[in-house]
Amino acid sequence: MDDKRLIPSTAGERKALREQLDSYVAAQGLCPPLSLRQLEELADAFIIQQQLPVGMRDWLMVEIHNQVWKDVVAGIPFERRLLLLPKCLSKYGGCKGEYDEFGLLCHRCGSCLIPSLQDEADKSGMLSMVAEGFTQVIELIENQVIDAVIGVSCLDSLEKAFPLLVRHAVPGLAIALNDGGCKDTHVDVTYVRELMGMEKEDEQITLINHDQIRDRISKWFSPVELKYILSPLTDETSKVSFNWMNGEGHRWRPYLVAAVYQSLTGDSVMTEDVHRAAVAVECFHKASLIHDDIQDGDLVRYDKPTINAMYGDAWAINAGDFLLGEGYRILAQSSNPELVRAIASAHLALCKGQGAELTWCANPTPVTLEYVKDIFIHKTVPAFEVSLLLGLMCTGNHVHLRPILKQYSEALGIAYQLKDDLDDFSENHPVTLRPSAVLALICEDEQNSGLVDELLHASEMKAVLEKPEHKAVLKETLRQVEELLDFYHQQALDVLKNVEVLELKRLLFQVTEKILER
Repeated sequence: MDDKRLIPSTAGERKALREQLDSYVAAQGLCPPLSLRQLEELADAFIIQQQLPVGMRDWLMVEIHNQVWKDVVAGIPFERRLLLLPKCLSKYGGCKGEYDEFGLLCHRCGSCLIPSLQDEADKSGMLSMVAEGFTQVIELIENQVIDAVIGVSCLDSLEKAFPLLVRHAVPGLAIALNDGGCKDTHVDVTYVRELMGMEKEDEQITLINHDQIRDRISKWFSPVELKYILSPLTDETSKVSFNWMNGEGHRWRPYLVAAVYQSLTGDSVMTEDVHRAAVAVECFHKASLIHDDIQDGDLVRYDKPTINAMYGDAWAINAGDFLLGEGYRILAQSSNPELVRAIASAHLALCKGQGAELTWCANPTPVTLEYVKDIFIHKTVPAFEVSLLLGLMCTGNHVHLRPILKQYSEALGIAYQLKDDLDDFSENHPVTLRPSAVLALICEDEQNSGLVDELLHASEMKAVLEKPEHKAVLKETLRQVEELLDFYHQQALDVLKNVEVLELKRLLFQVTEKILER
């Protein structure tokens, strides 16, 4: 946000601009959530259109965000909303309130407007809190206490808090204080009350409870339900594979299948096809992990011995092949044969990507960033894309979203691998020589020819790059990878401009932030 922040100087000017923004945003046909970049672009275009000072950009971004979300917030029941007020609205030096872990405990002395706003919130059924920032709000939302927030804060505080609201796709309205400083501040009270009182009597919105989806996924992978859908445990191969499926893991792929389906249909009751697709996609994922561990010689995963460590490579290959067969068998029982085609296509792409990496590892040569990105696109992107597509296909509708999900998956997959490359150098473990963004950027700089030769003849990258004479190159390279990660992170969000389904868009915003969390 801009250091020279301007706020329209009078209540009349602010009201007039809000009315203009209402028409401006309505004409765009926007579906929330919007990214920070999209909000910046809309604010900049409005500034040019209305010939406003550039310093008003931050205030306009907040107000555009409000215009986009207000219909959604109006449809959320009052008891699922939170009013968040700043302490600086109280009388400076005269406030007798005390703070606890939940914020200010107002003594209701009547010297400021805080108690009257809290009383109005209480009458409507809203929760209220006097605290700084949105961090506690995110926790309340993640714990399913509230669904929406109406928050008052100064632009300086919003600089830190507002991005949290945006990145987590929180249905929220933010009202900027009319002045800076931390004492005796003012706000457009009428506007606050207007936003607090918004209601859609004929249309209440119930947002999807993603914790319930995760609980459902956990049950699907419990021993009882896995035995229901997997082959009978009549032989050693079935038992080894079953234990691997029932073991550790984030279950991101099954979650995406189920969450996309519910986001598009609004139906919390999952069909058998969704159940099968979710388990099948995890079969393929777990099989790929087994084969990766063999190819990479890894003996530990999830802080436990890998299958190849426990039983040997031959057994591990057999267990991985068995899970691939299980995945196809389960999908073949679904009512949509296209599910099998989709996962087969992803399976082939993943194998080609892994093959390209194995080919390079057998004869390491200087690599380009484009070469490395091509491996990412084949090896990582299909895993994201197929999970999203399976959920979409199970709806039997929304075909127009396929190219959007493909573009989104490509940007997210590349960003995910770039983050993985960065994590290699932030964690305390060796880094095996492989085609990575770090290696590619070093190779593309002609000044690093000696270092490149040294790396290509080393089995471990980190030990070479952390030598005193190479640390400056490593630092600059990691900075460049960070920039690339930011670029593809934003690209993933930019693709979502074309999604017009609120819950799907919220889901993908949240998934992006969770997967790329740093």
